[in-house]
Amino acid sequence: MTESSLPVPPPVPGTPSVEPPSYDEPTQPRKPLPPKPDQHGPELVSSTGTPTGETENSRSQSGDYLTTAQGTRLQDTDHSLKAGRRGPTLLQDHHLREKITHFDHERIPERVVHARGAGAHGVFQSYGTGAGLTRAGFLAPEVETPVFVRFSTVVGSRGSADAVRDTRGFAVKFYTDEGTFDLVGNNIPVFFIQDAIKFPDVVHAAKPHPDREIPQAQSAHDTFWDFVSLHTEAQAHTLWFMADRGIPRSFRMMEGFGVHTFRMVNAEGTTALVKFHWKPALGVHSLVWEEAQILNGIDPDFHRRDLADAIESGHYPSWELGVQVFPDTEDEMFAGIDLLDPTKFVPEELAPVQMLGRMTLNANPKNYFAEVEQVAFHPGHLVPGIDVSNDPLLQGRLFSYLDTQISRLGGPNFGQLPINRPHAPVNDMLRDGMHQSADHAGVAPYKPNSLDGGCPFHAGADAGAFIDIPQAVQQGQKERANPATFKDHFSQATLFYRSLTAVEQDHVAQAYAFELGKCYEQTIRERQLAALANIDADLCRQVAAELGLPAPEATKPATEQTPSPAVSQLGQNWPIASRVIGIVTDAGSDADQVLQARDALTEAGMLALIIAPVAGKLLDTGEPVQRSYATARSVEYDAVVLATGEMTGLDPRVVVLAAEAYRHGKAIGGWGSAGEVLAAAAVDAQAAGIVHGYPGEVVEGLAQLLTEHRVWARFSPQQRGED
Repeated sequence: MTESSLPVPPPVPGTPSVEPPSYDEPTQPRKPLPPKPDQHGPELVSSTGTPTGETENSRSQSGDYLTTAQGTRLQDTDHSLKAGRRGPTLLQDHHLREKITHFDHERIPERVVHARGAGAHGVFQSYGTGAGLTRAGFLAPEVETPVFVRFSTVVGSRGSADAVRDTRGFAVKFYTDEGTFDLVGNNIPVFFIQDAIKFPDVVHAAKPHPDREIPQAQSAHDTFWDFVSLHTEAQAHTLWFMADRGIPRSFRMMEGFGVHTFRMVNAEGTTALVKFHWKPALGVHSLVWEEAQILNGIDPDFHRRDLADAIESGHYPSWELGVQVFPDTEDEMFAGIDLLDPTKFVPEELAPVQMLGRMTLNANPKNYFAEVEQVAFHPGHLVPGIDVSNDPLLQGRLFSYLDTQISRLGGPNFGQLPINRPHAPVNDMLRDGMHQSADHAGVAPYKPNSLDGGCPFHAGADAGAFIDIPQAVQQGQKERANPATFKDHFSQATLFYRSLTAVEQDHVAQAYAFELGKCYEQTIRERQLAALANIDADLCRQVAAELGLPAPEATKPATEQTPSPAVSQLGQNWPIASRVIGIVTDAGSDADQVLQARDALTEAGMLALIIAPVAGKLLDTGEPVQRSYATARSVEYDAVVLATGEMTGLDPRVVVLAAEAYRHGKAIGGWGSAGEVLAAAAVDAQAAGIVHGYPGEVVEGLAQLLTEHRVWARFSPQQRGED
């Protein structure tokens, strides 16, 4: 390979500005810097959905000089106006009052749930395979639709950490030419409760205790387990996030689910029931428990950083959107599963997922507050061809989401914020209200009218109107009750657990042992063990042994379950693109070999980060070092290359990095003194998942190992102290 044909390494993500800063404070006036190449803001449409033709930066700061909010240039913003240099501050200081008043109101109320999030812009490309299923225009052949996605944790506040054990939100806003469609889901296909009236209860139970406001972003406390052990319909969801899906490796390796059953209607008026699925191109992968604990300490922003860095370095995350399709029968059941029960999922072996299109995230936000914080999702944002079902949890969300946006974003006009603006023409009769920015014309915002010429007019189905699908309402008594089919709270939890591999099942048992071990009240532990006994006797015995308690007997007869391999995260091979590889160097490293490995990793589509004793340049080369021993930790990397030379002494930080990488099932490669490093870390250099050889051989070996995410052979159900 000639020097000119070597792959060009992608930019190392993390650059804070579009151009390098000067050493001294700049003093020469100039225009504001543009956004970085990986960033763009909301599409430039008016508050009524009309393309404005404005340039990308038309809403950004302009001019060479600092001004007030009204455009008056300022001479000084560091000193308040005082009566003499030592005198009291004057009330007439309009700039001080404007600056402080705005600061006092910078924070809007954070979301009660899903407060901590990350977002990105992208596009959805339809395959056209859904054209016979729904009349929704964005699912027609070869249609490309802009999207904005927000990923989030559920329980923690905005100031909590990313890698906590929790359910994750997966919300997608499609800016279709028929109106905005919001698919607001989670990374788990089932939910805690069957009826929205209980949503405040489960959230209050999961949130920090109200007397101490702790623990933050955790379910490992008494109120949560008190609720779910008494309210057994929550057991299925709880088991899903006690499994590895509760601590995803990244947002890029996370499935998404619409959770509820929706109804689709095609151009002929034929209906079908569907459940939405997002399948990540990189496969579903998770952290191990110790990794998560380390990450929450050294990098609490790990997931949002990973997403932004991947986009900045050109490794665009992507997911396929698919649906499970069910006949729209009167009983709304499928294979004995009630499709209106949000605590149930349908195994993919019974109803395969049919792929409709691919979403690719290709741009980071320019401003977190304006986009990620102010984006407002609502399950009632529907388009023609997609309608809701009578799922009682979904029915309540149709009210709750709209109501919460009005409270959180200060009024009913939250849809006019740039990130929420539809990309379809808007001609409503909604007027005034807080934060109204549309300039409505006419004098008759009512129907019927003649003073405005009858405008706006109703649309029919032939003009693309949203038509509520006529559905028969079963005759019955008005009451507060659930169908009998909602009473089964354990069979699907059993199905999920028995579909996992032995390694994953062991992780589940350890998660329960940790969470229940954090509870103060033994009664709550015993009650939850009773619930586990009705799910799986072996799981119950393992957890009880860790808690030092006897395992209770089941109180409900076990049901035979056919495992669903689709819910396991193991057993398949996945693309290695965008995997992050740490190359550990020292003073004795061969720089040519290091760069040879880096280039081979780059050519394979991975991101290589060079780790050296100190920051700066690699040895005698001009190549930058991305991490120093002080800032590197194995948990950042999917695999590690030990490119160390002959050393007279081992840095203990390198030994820790190697030991952790091995313990967490990471692939490890190396040459030179790699064997010495592994020996110091008490690692057998011939163990599974360790590759020795020249740089090209090592990269090839690591690439093969990474298709399975981890070296699972290192994990044994008996080795419970390791993760």
